[in-house]
Amino acid sequence: SKSNKKYYSELNYIFMKHSVRFGIIGCSNVARNSFLPALVKSKKAHLEFLGSRSDEKQLSFSKQFHCKNFGIYEKVLENKTVDAVYISLPPSLQEQWIIRAANAGKHIICEKSATTSFQSAKKIINACKKNHVRIMEGFSFLYHPQHSSVMKYLNQNKIGRCSSLNAKFGFNLDKSPTDFRLKKELGGGILNDVACYIIKISTVIFQGIPNSVVCNLVYDKKYDIDIQGSISMSFKNNQVATGIFGYSNSFQSSYEIWGEKGLINTEKSFVSRRNRSKKISLSTNNSRKTYTIQPSDQFQLMIENFCNSLTKTSINQNYEKDLLNQAYVMEHARKSASQMKILKIKNY
Repeated sequence: SKSNKKYYSELNYIFMKHSVRFGIIGCSNVARNSFLPALVKSKKAHLEFLGSRSDEKQLSFSKQFHCKNFGIYEKVLENKTVDAVYISLPPSLQEQWIIRAANAGKHIICEKSATTSFQSAKKIINACKKNHVRIMEGFSFLYHPQHSSVMKYLNQNKIGRCSSLNAKFGFNLDKSPTDFRLKKELGGGILNDVACYIIKISTVIFQGIPNSVVCNLVYDKKYDIDIQGSISMSFKNNQVATGIFGYSNSFQSSYEIWGEKGLINTEKSFVSRRNRSKKISLSTNNSRKTYTIQPSDQFQLMIENFCNSLTKTSINQNYEKDLLNQAYVMEHARKSASQMKILKIKNY
């Protein structure tokens, strides 16, 4: 709309003068190990304010990342110099703080899964639109050169028409009593934590939401959460995506795309260490080539993509639609598992 274009023109003028100033809501492990190191390296972003409920974490993070401004979450949102926030909380707690951040006029990157229901996702997007702020759900793997290389090979028709995608993601979870992933009330469980990646890559590769989904989840009686499962999604043109995920497995993080002329295989697809390379294998007919992707910081690339979106009047990437689509498919996966049947997915 004209009002949105005017708003983003004003943003462009503002952010040409300084990097995007971030506040942090939630001093989590992923914030400490991945997001904040990437943020402080970036020339497009700046760490302005650290927010935690814990005094100990406030001090620890401020010393580690040399940030003099810290306090509780409310102080982050009250700070006039903060342009955007990174929210890294358990899934069931994020809606409240995303909406509060939107009402405070802050742009938002939130950790996946952004929320625990499609209804919640709609509330989030409505708040962001009302306040003219952008929101990105933080699937950082999509910004790694490994993924862009996969998309390049697909666009070059290296393996022809794609008929299926198969993914695996799992690991042995250290069952710490403080881990939110073991707490149902916080949105814990493997669907929100791990299977979301498989859903995400499937909708990206097949460019839209599936027509149907069937999901099976296995529950841990002690914690009353889902700890392993499988999912199958049918897309247009008879394309199918399947995935297996679990908390009691040796580490796997990969996806394979099968086309009429060959295969693309990836490794370490959903997680990445900044100093580690990745590989892609391209198999066609009787040949197989393996390509090494040099180490990259996918969190830094994600942050900079988001910062760039704030300085352009023409917004090419619809983060908001992506978040809604993801929540919609996740909702159907939950219902499929609870009802133990295939569910058709209509456009919303």
